[in-house]
Amino acid sequence: MTAIDTSATSGHVGGAGLDVQSLDLMLEALSDFVNAALSPDLQLDLDHEDRCPEDIVRAMSDPEQLGVQLVFVPEAYGGMDGGAFDSYRVCEVMARHDIGLATAVFATFLGSDPILVGATEEQKQRWLGAIADKGVVFAYGATEPEAGSDLGALTTTATPITNKKGEVTGYTINGRKQWISNGTIADFTTILAATPAGPSWFVVEKDTPGFSSAPPEDKHGLRLSNTAALYLDDVKVPADALIGMVEGKGMVQAQQVFGYTRLMVAAFGLGGGWEALDRAIQYSINREQGGGPLCEKQGYTHKLIVPHAVRLEAARAYMEDTADKIDRGLGTNGAMNCEGAIAKYMATVAGNAAADDAIQAHGGYGYTRPYVVEKVKRDVRITTIYEGTSEIMEMTIARERWQQHLKTQGRYYQDMGTELSRLHASHPTVGADVAALAHQALAIVLEACRTGRLTRNQHVLFRIGELIAFTETAGVFAKAAAAAIDGTRFEKNPNRFTGDALAAMSRVFAREAAQKVGLDGSRWVAGAAEPGSPAVAAVNAIPTAAILAAQAGLVTDMNYVADVLYGRLDG
Repeated sequence: MTAIDTSATSGHVGGAGLDVQSLDLMLEALSDFVNAALSPDLQLDLDHEDRCPEDIVRAMSDPEQLGVQLVFVPEAYGGMDGGAFDSYRVCEVMARHDIGLATAVFATFLGSDPILVGATEEQKQRWLGAIADKGVVFAYGATEPEAGSDLGALTTTATPITNKKGEVTGYTINGRKQWISNGTIADFTTILAATPAGPSWFVVEKDTPGFSSAPPEDKHGLRLSNTAALYLDDVKVPADALIGMVEGKGMVQAQQVFGYTRLMVAAFGLGGGWEALDRAIQYSINREQGGGPLCEKQGYTHKLIVPHAVRLEAARAYMEDTADKIDRGLGTNGAMNCEGAIAKYMATVAGNAAADDAIQAHGGYGYTRPYVVEKVKRDVRITTIYEGTSEIMEMTIARERWQQHLKTQGRYYQDMGTELSRLHASHPTVGADVAALAHQALAIVLEACRTGRLTRNQHVLFRIGELIAFTETAGVFAKAAAAAIDGTRFEKNPNRFTGDALAAMSRVFAREAAQKVGLDGSRWVAGAAEPGSPAVAAVNAIPTAAILAAQAGLVTDMNYVADVLYGRLDG
């Protein structure tokens, strides 16, 4: 992966990012505002009524009240010049309060992304300036009823309107959009439509003739977010509604922000997962059962609490690494699509699992509305679906890294493993040696898949995506733990845990990743290969004995993590 000119672009918005004090002040103001505006009783009532609190959404975007949108807007257009790292922290805090409300706020930034990366300077001043100065609300109109997340299956059309000279003076848009956040409340919507030159983005203003919305969807969760279908029936827009004023750039513009937008959804999964887990932790401190509090029972903590804390912090480490790379302008056009996919996959799957077990951790109370965890579970579930399903993430990851394996003749993960072995030499407590085993095993699995031509099986490709995500996250987590021990971890990190605590978590996660690659990788190679294929023999090279031996000390480390989570140790 090559770097691009960071002087030309830095981060999602091209800004330098907030200083630590400014970010902390914004996060504090955000929490104070939502706590005051959204009481627990009101939150449950809105959820029960399936009603988006549009007044709160607009107040949060009002620069005279909170102005949270300023973090996402470049300074040149009236914003605060926040970067991807700042945005992830803001999204995590919003999600801990309510993922539905967070989605409603984030929809404006998602809707403005095509403008940010593709609009002319005049268009940016016009629309981004309106977001910053007036707090206008946007929606993002890409998904369609039959196409789902497949933007290549676009059916909405934008037909040019020309004058007598053959000059394009406007467009007539026809089509349908589905699952649009802020669909009925947005002031403006960015619409992806097919033009003669290819997919293109347009900005359509609310109340434009022919532009309408269906009633809000009756959803399983995320009920504080307004979600609706949009109808475009002969909607006429002026020529300058075309973002960038050049047709056919829509897919490129969408691809440029996938790394960023998926990182923000990852933050929703992270925030929702930790909110549910913290509620379960608190409940177990106060709940007596079998002669003592639940928090002192290993069968409770090691099944329902510790594994989720480990996976959430592993996901955080990968998210922060990706955010930092986006802010430094790394990757093709700074997009970091594969990294964004890994971050989203790991954080949202972990958040969903944590919320599910938080219900279990509460027993029967967890299934009731007043204890909130059932609501968090319903809300966080969507994070594995929108902005690309987990299955799309697996496919994205597998295809990208498969190409890296082929281009490097199998050295890609071997070299990563070598780097982790060097890290282990200087930081022997962070699990880098076990993460190195996972990388070594992954390289063998991928080569076996190449030998047996197993990626012709779509399911094998999906499972490769999962193994890659766990393996890369294990490596990044070990590096993050080492940085925390050295005192060099990202300055904007919330720093909930000490370096020693993160090292223990990293060791636990690395063991899981290595075991998953060793066992599941062998399983899918053997399960997909033809009888007598050399691919089956190839996986015999997986260091299974070393992976098994590395499991030693797992329960001890889980004991330590549990003690940290419950304040029984300084962590």
